[in-house]
Parts: sequence; C-alpha cells; structure tokens
Amino acid sequence: MTLSDKILLRKRSVIETVNDELKNMCQVEHSRHRSIGNFITNLLSGLIAYSFFDKKPSLNFQYALNTNQITIFD
Repeated sequence: MTLSDKILLRKRSVIETVNDELKNMCQVEHSRHRSIGNFITNLLSGLIAYSFFDKKPSLNFQYALNTNQITIFD
C-alpha cells in the first residue's frame, strides 16, 4: 500500500465517524419524506444538533501561501 493510500485510509475513518454520529446521535437517516422541505428540515436540524457537540473529529490541514493547494498533516 502506498503512503498516500494509507493517509487517505486514515481520513476515511474520520469521515465514517462523523457519518456514524450524524446517523445515531443526531438522527439524520433516510426516511420517506413527503416533500423536499421536510427532507431539508430533517437534515438541517441534524447538522445543527451536531454543531453543538463538544468533541468533534477534525482534519488538520493548511493552505500553502502562494498556491491554492491544501497540505494535510497527521
């Protein structure tokens, strides 16, 4: 496995953790909404609830000054 693949695999675990918290704690899951407004209301209320959590996983990254590239640190 290459180094870049190993780094991306670590980032995937962070993304899976966030998805798990949204589905289980914030109750954002697929349900049969009768309208798009109800779907958006459900999604936004889950994201707002997630924003109030004290501990959230994060990625450490910085932008390079003279370029538009992102540098990710582990």
